[in-house]
Order: sequence, then structure tokens, then C-alpha cells
Amino acid sequence: MTGLVRALAAQYYTDPSVFAVERAGILARTWQFACHVSDLPGPGDYVAFEVAGESLFAIRGRDGIVRAFYNVCQHRAHQLVEGSGTTRSVVCPYHAWTYSLTGELRSGPNLKAVVGLDRSTICLTAVRIEEFLGFLFVNLDPEAAPMDDWFPRAREELSEWVPNAAELKPLEWVEIDERCNWKVSVENYSECYHCRLNHPTFANGVVRPETYDIQPQGMCLRHTTECQSLDRMTYDTDSGFAHSQEYSSWFLWPLFSFQVYPGNVLNTYHWRPSGPDTVTVWRGWYSVGGADNEAVRRLAVQDRATTVEEDIHLVESVQRGLSSRGYTPGPLVIDPAGGVNSEHPVMHLHRWMREAIEGEEPQQRRAFGR
Repeated sequence: MTGLVRALAAQYYTDPSVFAVERAGILARTWQFACHVSDLPGPGDYVAFEVAGESLFAIRGRDGIVRAFYNVCQHRAHQLVEGSGTTRSVVCPYHAWTYSLTGELRSGPNLKAVVGLDRSTICLTAVRIEEFLGFLFVNLDPEAAPMDDWFPRAREELSEWVPNAAELKPLEWVEIDERCNWKVSVENYSECYHCRLNHPTFANGVVRPETYDIQPQGMCLRHTTECQSLDRMTYDTDSGFAHSQEYSSWFLWPLFSFQVYPGNVLNTYHWRPSGPDTVTVWRGWYSVGGADNEAVRRLAVQDRATTVEEDIHLVESVQRGLSSRGYTPGPLVIDPAGGVNSEHPVMHLHRWMREAIEGEEPQQRRAFGR
């Protein structure tokens, strides 16, 4: 590689029209986290959620299959469900049009009076859904490639680091509101150039920063590192599984990451953009059967008080700086050898962003100055 690689222009992070293009494009045509399979244990269990500004819901059928649909009645567009719950059939609150758990219209008041109506032609609009080690992801693009194509080897590697994934359920969700563009937060997560200076607990108590590296693996950024002496950890890391003395992370572009702490402790990041300068980060922590686990809860508290709190101040300061007339995008620090003091992962994120924009319609690309 020759020449400087500069950071993205500030408008990518501040312009509302850019965020609108992202919702219609990148966020609607990538794999997005919906819920955990444990949220849908039996037939009729459902969970509503939002992706790219669209209200959706996932529901388990009587055949045991989980399906996802747009959360809109095919009669006159009332939303069908809210939150989570269990139902024998999906009934619209507006006019009581009733759908089966597989989305077909079953009945509605006085439908027999409608001449020429063929109920078999009316059904809820389905959405692509995949299970990934107990986590359900959706993609609004019906032609999207499977997750294993997007994130090669990630499923197999995570299965090695979390061999009991099928037994895990959410223990705790920590909700973090950040006043910044989602890309600012994701980029901050995806480089450790800032770690030694800004994350003393993480850098001195968990990883060895000089060994930290992040490399692309399809549309996944794979974090690897050696750990500090594990006698510094505040819990027993000897789980009996392989990789119990290691830390690793798999960031799945664009809004989700799996982390595994020593002791094979699974935790996740899920970014939920809500505007051009606001995002909510959901930190998930998991235990066998969702049973209370003191060590996991202590980790969640420590993480929120240290790394998470430290990052909030960093990303919000960056967002304020991006709005300054005095900012000109600087060169990224790209070390051909990789390593902790290189911003090559940010370079890959920027490339993925630009490649996604190339697929947009010309009028949408104009919002990006292209």
C-alpha cells in the first residue's frame, strides 16, 4: 500500500441525510441482531424489535421453526404486536384480522362478504432470519448471502471458544446511551490504538496490549491477543474448556460483536443507531440457563464502570470534534505489520462503508458527496 489513507469526511458522521441513506441501504441489507432463541422457547412466543427504522417481530411456530415478519397488518397497516409475549394466533388490534403463526391470513370480521377475496393470497411479509449459536439475526434483503458467507469461520471459532453456547441464556443486559454516530462507536471498538492510554483496567488486567491485533475475516473483524497473568483476574478462569485462558472477539459488520473473556465468559455488544448522532449500545452477559452467576455479574459491573465509561467520554468528544469547522480528516496510522498501534481495522471499516455506498442509487450517493 502506498500513500496516506485518510479518515472519512465528517459528514459521514454528522449529516442527517447520510444517516437516512444508511437506514435505507447498509442497515437494511446487512445481518442485524433480533433476539436470543431463549426469548422464544415455545410455540406462539414472539418478540418485537426494530431494524433500519422498520418494526419487525420474530415468532416460533407450532412446527418449532422461528420466523420473522414485518410488524404490519396487510389490511390497513396497523402494527400487530408490541414487546414480547405468547399468542395462539396473531390478531390485529385494529379490525381483528387474524393470522396463523406462519403468517397466513386465517379470518377477519365479515370477510365472507368480500366478493372475490382469496384469503390464501394474503399473508404477512416475511423477513430473512438465521440462528447463529443461539442468536437470531435478520436481513431485510431477501437476496442476502447466508451469515457463514459474510463471516467465514466465525461460527466454528466461536463454537470452540464457547463450547456450551447452546446452554447459555442472557443473564444481564446493560444499556448504554452514547451521544455519537454509530460509526464513531464502532470504530472506537475496532481499534486498540487508544487502549493503553485510556483503558488501564482492560490493558493492564485482561489483555497484553503489545500482542493485540485485529484482522478482517470476511466481513468480520477478528480480535486476538495474549492475556495478562490471569492471577490478576477477579474470578476463577479455569472452566475446563479449551481456550479458557484466552480473550478473543468477533465483530460482525456492522452492528454486533461477540467477546469471550478468560474462563469462556461470553458477552456481546449490540449497537442500535437511533439518529445521526445517537446510538444505544446493549452489552449482553450470559450464563448457563440464565442462572445467577456472581463472577459474570461482577464482570458486568467492572466493565460498565471502566472500559464502557471510559469509551463514552471518548466517542462523545469525537462526535463534538466532527462538528467543528476546524477539523480536517487526518491520516490513519496504518502499520503494514498490523498490531495494537495500527488503525488498519478502521481502514477496513471505511472501505466497507464506501463499498456499500457504491451500491446505492445515484441520488442517494449525492448525500455522500459522490
